[in-house]
Amino acid sequence: MQPFSFQNPTRLHFGAGQLERLRDEVPHGAHVLLVYGGGSIKRSGLYDQVHAHLQALGAVVTELAGVEPNPRLSTVRRGVTLAQGSVTHILAVGGGSVIDAAKAIAVSARSAHDAWDLILNPSLITGALPLGVVLTHAATGSEMNPISVITNEGTLDKRGWASAHAYPTFSILDPAFTLTAPRDQTAYGLIDMMSHVLEDYLDTTTNTPVQDAWAEGLLRVLIDTGPKLVADLGNLELRETAMLAGTWAFNGALAMGKDGDWASHRIEHALSALHDVPHAAGLSVVMPAWMEYAAQERPEKLARLAERVLGVHRMERSDALVAREGITRLRSFWRSLGAPTRLHELNIPDTDIPKLAELSVLRGEPFGNLRPLGRADVEAILRLAH
Repeated sequence: MQPFSFQNPTRLHFGAGQLERLRDEVPHGAHVLLVYGGGSIKRSGLYDQVHAHLQALGAVVTELAGVEPNPRLSTVRRGVTLAQGSVTHILAVGGGSVIDAAKAIAVSARSAHDAWDLILNPSLITGALPLGVVLTHAATGSEMNPISVITNEGTLDKRGWASAHAYPTFSILDPAFTLTAPRDQTAYGLIDMMSHVLEDYLDTTTNTPVQDAWAEGLLRVLIDTGPKLVADLGNLELRETAMLAGTWAFNGALAMGKDGDWASHRIEHALSALHDVPHAAGLSVVMPAWMEYAAQERPEKLARLAERVLGVHRMERSDALVAREGITRLRSFWRSLGAPTRLHELNIPDTDIPKLAELSVLRGEPFGNLRPLGRADVEAILRLAH
């Protein structure tokens, strides 16, 4: 285990009726930039509920609507223009994409630098507008971490970044607000959660039994919950379990003292930057192929995953064979949730593989820890995924 310091400053308000906490978190008379995506929060009635609470607080509300999946730099810049001036607080009502855009707006509104300069060099960030979250989709964990992903549509660079200033001040998680998420979005959320756990779990750091046990337990919960939830979307108890799992999968706790390996995310970012596919759909294609490639040299941790999480019995087989069966089971599980597991299912031709590899190494190579990757390695992984 590596030395570490850990602090998570986000206040989490979890459970039924927690929207009432807005009155404790938003000062009376605040000027709030309300950030949201499409029309789902209006159809569900959540938009009206939030406005009623803000009105009771005497808040002035400015709106940034239409934040897209895989949020774009142009949308962030539009939000910064709205926020610079009298806005005192930002409230993101939505899922990970809305929250990620709101984080970029929050730090950029307090800076003389352009938003993209801050994303490329987060050390330039010196502060942020206070950011609150009302979560409507369980998936990314952005409601309790300092991480955001923004796509520069001009350069096709989808960039993850982090800053201690980007933690939400508070997040409100009422599982009832996720009931409107359709089946595919719900399934993708579960896969996103699992990928976050796996990317902290699958590394080469030694002596991490506590973190590994947490990760394995969380993965088993998600494997048990996932099929039940996609078959019963109105089940509030299952929604509750998934919501808490998504937050805990990526709030930093599983990463304490570990390197992790986020190579799959880097490759997927190239995929969704070029083709704008849903993030988790890209992960369900890329991650099993990355595992196959990594297992050629480092099968040990993948074999442990297979045995402890995916129900593979060793039967005196090698780590490589056990790992291979585990990867097959994971791919089958994600397919059972309705996710694609091959590039061709996303209508991505193999002729795009060189371009995707090029985009994956925009920040330099090698990258990844379990098996460091360069451009040729990424091409090999994507051909395994086709």
